[in-house]
Amino acid sequence: MRVLAMLDGTVADPEAAHIRVDDLGLMRGDGIFETVLVVDREPRELGPHLDRLARSAAMLELPPPDRAAWERCVRVVLDAWRGPDEMALKLVYTRGPEFGDGTPTGFAMGMPIGEKTLRNRVTGVRAVTLDRGYDPEIVARAPWLLLGAKSLSYAVNMAALRYAEAHDAEEAIFIGADGSVLEGPTSNVVVATGRTLRTTPPSSGVLRGTTQGALFRAAERAGWVTKVEPLTLPELREAEGLFLASSVRKITRVHTLDGEKLPDASTLHTELNALYESEYA
Repeated sequence: MRVLAMLDGTVADPEAAHIRVDDLGLMRGDGIFETVLVVDREPRELGPHLDRLARSAAMLELPPPDRAAWERCVRVVLDAWRGPDEMALKLVYTRGPEFGDGTPTGFAMGMPIGEKTLRNRVTGVRAVTLDRGYDPEIVARAPWLLLGAKSLSYAVNMAALRYAEAHDAEEAIFIGADGSVLEGPTSNVVVATGRTLRTTPPSSGVLRGTTQGALFRAAERAGWVTKVEPLTLPELREAEGLFLASSVRKITRVHTLDGEKLPDASTLHTELNALYESEYA
């Protein structure tokens, strides 16, 4: 099932038409979004997701999102949900119709999590590294590139995943022009060595991770060391565990990188998922 609610709190038919054909989110990808994991009708990291929505809106110079309205909209979807215990909740906010009155378009939609994602959480994934085509140094001097914003312009991200699937992999990891590790098309990269977790800094143009943040908070409480610092490709291969973190993906293990088997991190994967789940126990 799916549940759709417009930003004004109106429940709408997800099979019917609601977006104008001249909406700039459709015509130009001029908008932003968030995907929130909901478990037993409780949204995980909703506050950080709404914070990130506001940061992305500021980067695109969209009107500041009405946080209270979004919280009400989310509650409408949660109250109407009658599907599985877990769902993906997508929040979408666009610049609105090109020939409208300037009012943004906003809606939230709850939907089941795909079987492939659920399976990959358990079995792990094969990943390929792909050139992202920019040097992280450009982030500060070219804000118009919107690096670090969660915009609707995800055509490149989806193309990367299709390329991975065409080359016997389920996931991709982007590499910067300077050789540094960036992120997955829809995930953050986390490596584990000893009792230390590391991830790429947002200053490299990657999205600030909500799930990665939750994992790091839990790990710190359990005595782990966490570091947000640049990573290199050799460090991915040498780590005791390589993981991709995202809302619906949770903490997914990478067992093969560019066709090369990585060390068995299944026990470590179980431990990290338990840490992550402890945030919501």
